[in-house]
Amino acid sequence: MTLSRRTIDLLEDIERRIDPEAEEDLEAQWRDFLFDRFDGDIFAPKRRKLTRTDVERKGIMINDAMADLDSMLYSQLLGVSFALDDNDANRARSNTLAIRANYGSCIGTSLFGAEVFIMPYNTNTLPITRTLTGEDAMERVLDKGVPDNHAGLGAKAFSFGEFVLEVFSRYPRISKYVTVYHPDIQGPIDNCELLFGEEMFYKMVDEPDTVHAVMDLITRSYISFMEEWQKLFPPRPDMNPHWANVWHKGSIMLRCDSAMNLSPDMYDEFCVPYDRALLKHFGGGGMHFCGKGDHYIKSLCEAPGLSVVNMTQPHLNDMETIYRNTVDKGIKLVAFDRARALRDAERGFNHSLAI
Repeated sequence: MTLSRRTIDLLEDIERRIDPEAEEDLEAQWRDFLFDRFDGDIFAPKRRKLTRTDVERKGIMINDAMADLDSMLYSQLLGVSFALDDNDANRARSNTLAIRANYGSCIGTSLFGAEVFIMPYNTNTLPITRTLTGEDAMERVLDKGVPDNHAGLGAKAFSFGEFVLEVFSRYPRISKYVTVYHPDIQGPIDNCELLFGEEMFYKMVDEPDTVHAVMDLITRSYISFMEEWQKLFPPRPDMNPHWANVWHKGSIMLRCDSAMNLSPDMYDEFCVPYDRALLKHFGGGGMHFCGKGDHYIKSLCEAPGLSVVNMTQPHLNDMETIYRNTVDKGIKLVAFDRARALRDAERGFNHSLAI
C-alpha cells in the first residue's frame, strides 16, 4: 500500500481535528430528527466545534481521482476536511464526515458488461456506460444471469473499500467517525434504463414479461453486490449516512430518477415490486429522485421501510402534493432545497424536513 505525502498530511490533519464529542453530538441530532424527537420545523444540524486546517488542500479532477486508489482517497478526504472548517456555511449547517468509492452512477450497469465511457478530462464529470444494443439485448443479459460483483467498475469499488479499511486502521478517530457509505449502484429502474436506453420504454409495452425478468435480475444483482459490500462495511442497526448531508433509517439509498418518464400505473407495475423488495431485504432505507416525481410520490411513500426522500428540483414538482405524501405522513424530506424550504415555511413541515 502506497500513500502520497499529500494524502498522509490530510489524514493526519483530519485525525487531529476530529472532536469525538462534537461528532457524537452531531450524530445525536440526526438521530433525534429521524426518530421524531426534533421539535423544530426545519432541521439544520450543526457541529458544536469547528476548526482550521494546517495543510494545503488542492482540488482534484474526477479522472485523476479515478486513476488510482490514493488519488480517490485524497479526493474524498477533501470533503471530510472541508466539513470540519470553521466558516459561515458550516456554522449554519454542518455535514457528516463520510466518503464513498466514487466511480459514478454506472457501477451497477458495468457489472453486466456495459462499456464504461470515461468523460473528457475537462468536463470533470463521472463516467457513464454505453447502452447495450440489438433486438436481443435483454435476452442476452438474462442468459448470463447475475454478474460477478467485481466485473467492470465493481473491481475498483471493492479495491477502494479494502484500501480504505487498511488505511483507516492506522487512524483511530478517522476509523470511528468517518463513515464509508455504499457506492452509487442506483436502483433497479435506473439501472435498467442505463443498460437499454429508450428501448426499455418500448419493451415495457411490447414485452412486459421480459422487462420484469430483467428488473428481477437487476434486483438480485443489487442484493449480491450490497451483501458483499456490507461484509466490508457493516451498516449500523438504527441509521446510516449517505452523501455528507443525509442520514436515514435502514441501510440503503435507492435511486428512481427514470420513473419521471413513467405513468403512475407503470411506476406501480415496473418499479414498486423491486424497490420494495430491496427495502425489505436491507431493513429499510431512503429514496432519491431528480426531476418530476409528484405523479408517483404517493406510491413511493407507501413503501414499508422507507424513512427519507431526497429530491432535487422542487420547481418541477407540485410541492403541495410532495409535502402531503412525505412530511405530513412522517416521511422525512432530507437535503432539501434551502430557499424553497424557507419560502414554504409557513405551511409547516411536521418536524420532518432537513436542509
